[in-house]
Amino acid sequence: MLKNKNGESLIVDAIMYFVFTLLILLCVFPFYYILINTLSSNELVSQGKILLVPKEIHFQNYVEIFKLRGLPLAALISIGRTVLGTVATIIASCFLGYAMSRREFWGRSFWYKFIVVTMYFNAGIIPWFMNMKNLGMLDNFWAYVIPTAVSPFYIMLFKTYCESLSPSLEESAEMDGAGYLVRFTRIIFPLSAPIAATVAVFAAVGQWNSFTDTLFLVKSSKLYTLQFLLYQYLNEANALAKALRSNSAMLGSINMSRTLTPVSVRMTITVVVVFPILLIYPFFQRFFVKGIMVGAVKG
Repeated sequence: MLKNKNGESLIVDAIMYFVFTLLILLCVFPFYYILINTLSSNELVSQGKILLVPKEIHFQNYVEIFKLRGLPLAALISIGRTVLGTVATIIASCFLGYAMSRREFWGRSFWYKFIVVTMYFNAGIIPWFMNMKNLGMLDNFWAYVIPTAVSPFYIMLFKTYCESLSPSLEESAEMDGAGYLVRFTRIIFPLSAPIAATVAVFAAVGQWNSFTDTLFLVKSSKLYTLQFLLYQYLNEANALAKALRSNSAMLGSINMSRTLTPVSVRMTITVVVVFPILLIYPFFQRFFVKGIMVGAVKG
């Protein structure tokens, strides 16, 4: 390969590799920096002495964070809303996108424009809250799933993808007497794996990171999500660090290098929140590029 390239091409390739490597480092380093600070001596972290290499490695920060009251139940609620919410979003958005791609759909142009308009205008927080209240979504787990099941952006992605599929796939099934629902479930939806995986990543990240709906709609601590609970602890980092230090002192196991500080609390909570969602990307990466390029001009 190198023999077939001239000097100018090699220089361009070298510059491209350098730029992309630099961009990768810029994206990865913040995560790496936070991680090594959670594993290093808290005393050195508070003094700003941990930059590239962890020192005096320990896992006490995570042990203390996972001891926080209500954390297991909140994690279960977050996992539940992420899984159910993502599945509901994929099914609802895919079906509506398929419906909008059918030319024979009644009022197709009007309904599609009506959906797109909602991307640019919304009623605001107060009307939204009143609507959720009237629908019985206060202190209700389904408030995490139902309101987010339909998204205009995801409908547009699915619509574009369905229009890119060959019409002959449905025509043969239609000739055999298959209706819209059968064609959707047996032909369109199975073929929509790339765009469904893309939407799954977006929806899962949105569900996992969301905490404002808990803030406005939920009063019962039994329905608190992991993000909302950690958001509260994050705002109370100073008091939390002091309380955990007091517990360690009473047990006679206080160690300055492993004693939680406000900085270590914030960084450890950040890792706890971010790490699970990072596990999703490797499983969907092979579909992601293909799905996100739907509708692009290809040569």
